[in-house]
Amino acid sequence: MGSPIDRFPDSRDADAIVDSLQEHGAVLVDRMVDESTVAAINREVDDAVAVAEPGMRTINPAIQAFFGPYTKHVSGLAAVSPTFANDVMTHPTYLAACDRVLLPLCSRYRLNLGHLIVRGPGAEAQIPHRDEDVWPHFPRPHPDIQLASILALVDFRPENGATCVVPGSHRWERARQPVPDEIVHAEVPAGGAVIYLGSTIHFAGTNSTVDEWRRGVHLSYTLGWLRTEENNSLAVPPRVARTLSRRAQELLGYAVHDAIRDGGGYLGMVRMRDPLELLRDGSLEG
Repeated sequence: MGSPIDRFPDSRDADAIVDSLQEHGAVLVDRMVDESTVAAINREVDDAVAVAEPGMRTINPAIQAFFGPYTKHVSGLAAVSPTFANDVMTHPTYLAACDRVLLPLCSRYRLNLGHLIVRGPGAEAQIPHRDEDVWPHFPRPHPDIQLASILALVDFRPENGATCVVPGSHRWERARQPVPDEIVHAEVPAGGAVIYLGSTIHFAGTNSTVDEWRRGVHLSYTLGWLRTEENNSLAVPPRVARTLSRRAQELLGYAVHDAIRDGGGYLGMVRMRDPLELLRDGSLEG
């Protein structure tokens, strides 16, 4: 049998959730956000989902094949859904986890990727993978450099392709692959979430239903000095970022990475100033 995975009824005990996350590599939370938050996000993304094309054209054919022909994406989600930006991306439990996992390696962590994934009937299971492998140049072993989550906007069940995780795999040798009894389906109701480390093996499951589209928010965080998968300051331009909370702006990369106290310097300056200041005084356009 594989490693256990803990399930929490809600997100209130952040310390226990993070303890379990670091121990097992993944954790389930049945009520990460409330029904009104789920409803607001679904309402805000409905139009974008309606016009999104399954099997969309991406930057690379390999990426397109990875997601398959029955998956819709809404990228730059913080620019589409203010509820995601202000209430989910900045959720205290996610930030508590980032404080413990990422902050020891940086002066400020940031959003790596925030997008909506809608997997339709016929979508086949992904290849088991680790999200941190988008940065292959780190020498191994290394500390965790990424924290990720899938937030369910509909009930996640094995039949509609609930995310699959492999608890304990964050401590495996790289060549080891999971066997079936080591894989856990992240069955959570709408508003629930699976949280996992970038070093944990996981994958989207097969959607074997006839007419259900599995809708979920994928978001991940990484070190403030590391190049992110999504260029968030272009995906969420200043005119949009200006309308969001300061914490959301910081996570989107509009704050400098200030490593002076650690013997380093500033990263991400604009005109030798912190972009947050330029957002506030209206001189950062776009």
